[in-house]
Amino acid sequence: MNIYTRTGDKGKTSLIGGRVDKDDLRVEAYGTIDELNSFVGQAIYKLEEEAFQDLQEELVNIQHELFDCGSDLAFAKQGHPYKVNEKMISQLESRIDVYMNEAPPIERFILPGGTPAATTLHICRTIARRAERLVVTVQKTHPINEAVMQYLNRLSDYFFAAARVANARANVKDVEYVRSAKVFRSNTKGENKNA
Repeated sequence: MNIYTRTGDKGKTSLIGGRVDKDDLRVEAYGTIDELNSFVGQAIYKLEEEAFQDLQEELVNIQHELFDCGSDLAFAKQGHPYKVNEKMISQLESRIDVYMNEAPPIERFILPGGTPAATTLHICRTIARRAERLVVTVQKTHPINEAVMQYLNRLSDYFFAAARVANARANVKDVEYVRSAKVFRSNTKGENKNA
């Protein structure tokens, strides 16, 4: 089976229901989601230990959901049923709460880093934020499934919480940004007021 088609050699690619330039904002958005998905795969690899089985399983599910996000953004015309929904967002919120309660309390921003797995999860967090920004731009000129934007927003919070748990389970302390004001509520274990 050949994976090359030569149909994109002149800078065009297919959406579901039409063709666009390869630098179309929708292509940039779902391409960034694809990039994120690759780093999620790397994070799974770095979480090989038995202590991270829950995270591994969730991240594989997130990889499928990221394909759903890309699929929803690839519609050139409205009328197709969307895949990303409120239930997926609620599931992320539930896991964020669990992980933020498991990790030690923080009051300030933390530096991205720690274990190799946590570092990769922080990279996932920043790419998710970039993907979210691109989707915000896309929705200004094209109708989209708004649940994709909400999902990506929550997903970046999930990666933050997952990175903190990856460090905590490995007994690696997060490093607080020393010039940060107190930005997290002290009555919780890290609920972000700035998300």
